[in-house]
Amino acid sequence: MSKRAVAFDYNGNKVRGVNLGGWFVLEPWITPSIFGEWASSRTVVDEYTYSKTLGKAEASSRLQNHWNTFITQDDFNAIARAGLNHVRIPIGYWAVASRAEDPYVQGQLDVLDKAINWARGAGLKVMLDLHGAPGSQNGFDNSGQYGSINWQQGNTVSETLTAIQNLANRYKGATDVVTAIELLNEPLGPRLDMGGVQDFYSKGSQIVKSASSDFAVALHDAFQTDWSSFGGGVENVMIDTHQYQIFSPDEVGRSPAQHVSHACGLGPKLASTNKWIVVGEWTGAQTDCAKWLNGLGKGARYDGTFPDSRWTGDCKGKFTGTVAELSSDDKNNIRSYIEAQLDAYEQHTGWFFWTWKTESAPEWDMQDLIAGGLFPQPLDSRQYPGQCG
Repeated sequence: MSKRAVAFDYNGNKVRGVNLGGWFVLEPWITPSIFGEWASSRTVVDEYTYSKTLGKAEASSRLQNHWNTFITQDDFNAIARAGLNHVRIPIGYWAVASRAEDPYVQGQLDVLDKAINWARGAGLKVMLDLHGAPGSQNGFDNSGQYGSINWQQGNTVSETLTAIQNLANRYKGATDVVTAIELLNEPLGPRLDMGGVQDFYSKGSQIVKSASSDFAVALHDAFQTDWSSFGGGVENVMIDTHQYQIFSPDEVGRSPAQHVSHACGLGPKLASTNKWIVVGEWTGAQTDCAKWLNGLGKGARYDGTFPDSRWTGDCKGKFTGTVAELSSDDKNNIRSYIEAQLDAYEQHTGWFFWTWKTESAPEWDMQDLIAGGLFPQPLDSRQYPGQCG
């Protein structure tokens, strides 16, 4: 049998993808209803405290229901109908390499197995993304555990490599669909030992390649700006950079035109990168208004309700709501910004939008943005052509 290669032509075709955020790793802002009973006490803020507070039996019952209903085969078919060719699926280490001391529950992989088949049926490729590591690699709620960063302490790195090994081994027979494994989402480089991150990337890449040479290996840039330092000597390596313009007072203070200009400015930098590079997360949001985006019970920089921020504008319609309910100014700004980002990010390997589905965050909800005419259909149609020159 002749040696197969990665089952997507990352040189000749563009990645046009979407993240399935909030499915196997809970995020309060994506599904506030799951966290509603702790809105006042704020004692549950992430999947770790959710599982610990409810106990394994109740957490398992509720999460099984969530996993089986939040994203279904219908979603995969709708994603394909929208002209997309990839999904990025976040998964926590606890789903593939659980630790006795953790409160997390398991059972995600049975549903993930189904999802791989749904993707195959819909003609979609899958990037599996290890979104949470033991100890937390960034202290964000989307790592599973909000607060301190304890990854790189004790055995946490070797435990993460075990999770990667288990994930690669489980899906090495499905490389017709699972074309890439991302070793770790958003390790917070400025707060970590970057030499250790690079060593982890080297070891993790070898593990994935040993399982199957048909996997591409995706490396998040750890919020570093020099992409040339990643993935040396690894075949079929892909850099993943995440591009948000909302998580600092200065960024959230930009005008719509400035947001577009910053997005366009990234295009040439991507184009000149000597490896495959995807913008693995980006959004239509020009504000951080979405309820609990900054953490359960926390406010927004945009309207000055977040600590050490200043008022830029009103979060009306953007805190919770639907695309249809947005102001016409917001609609025009979001459509223009999405188009500019598509123009910029397709100057190299492509993109994954964050995220396919939310309960109530209109700037972020691709399904709702498509239905509301703010996400281009077909994907190359433009109401604001030539924004990036």
